[in-house]
Amino acid sequence: MTEDYEKKLADVGSLKKGDTLIIDNAPCKITDLATSRPGKHGHAKVNLMAVGILDGKKRNVVMPGHDRVEVPLIEKKSAQVLSVSGSKASVMDTESFETFEMDVPEDLNGQVKEGVEVLYWQLMGQKVMKQVK
Repeated sequence: MTEDYEKKLADVGSLKKGDTLIIDNAPCKITDLATSRPGKHGHAKVNLMAVGILDGKKRNVVMPGHDRVEVPLIEKKSAQVLSVSGSKASVMDTESFETFEMDVPEDLNGQVKEGVEVLYWQLMGQKVMKQVK
């Protein structure tokens, strides 16, 4: 993973279920979030369960609620499918007309066909196909 991707900082306490954050240098979507109440020394702990957007791995982190975490900036873009071969699709961005290869996610197998428009996310220097329009 490269370090030159776009990101911002956010307080752990302000995150909600469904938000994205960076854990172990991987973008993750929060699946579960539990905040314990402040203890004797006054700091609430946040227990985060998250799933990697790119690798699908589950990650669990416990940290003080006032800590700041990195949140990846996600660009949502459209592309047209030029051709499909196996689990790879050759697509063209509908705005920049740039062509590139993308992996077809398992849940979109059969839906991604030549000429179809897809929505993809660009985050942390990688492109991920999310849905068929």
